[in-house]
Amino acid sequence: MAGLDENPFAVLTAVVAPALLTNACSLLSLGTANRIARVVDRTRVVAAARAPLEPGDRRHASFSRQLSQLQLRGNLLMRALRLFYAALGGFAASAFTAVAGAALAAYDLNTSFHVAAALGFAVGTAGVAALLLACTLMVRETRLAIQSMAEEVASVSEPPMG
Repeated sequence: MAGLDENPFAVLTAVVAPALLTNACSLLSLGTANRIARVVDRTRVVAAARAPLEPGDRRHASFSRQLSQLQLRGNLLMRALRLFYAALGGFAASAFTAVAGAALAAYDLNTSFHVAAALGFAVGTAGVAALLLACTLMVRETRLAIQSMAEEVASVSEPPMG
């Protein structure tokens, strides 16, 4: 391939972008896993606070709403984490495919090179799509967290009934 003969850094350039995206996905996965742990901890606290209350109690209903929101947040976070992992795998596969494609080009295996290039592009594109969808889910979960916090603050600020 003429591009590889003229520029020895072409392969490096093709590998760097997926490598950076792989690093970003790793950090996002770690942060998401930490958020899941916080939701699990909060769920335990709310469930324990609700347990001694009677179903007709206003606080029981409030804790039940919080538990529903925590369950939704947990589901969103798990979906996002799966997508971050899928994106991570896609970017790693894309980087590997770029290196393999460069080796194929070096041996003048043009058809194989074109197949590798198309495969690398497809896998990289799928990784980007997974990353974008996961980030969208994270925004939804963050909105729910803020909404829950606002509701909790409002319930604490309300004057007691009776």
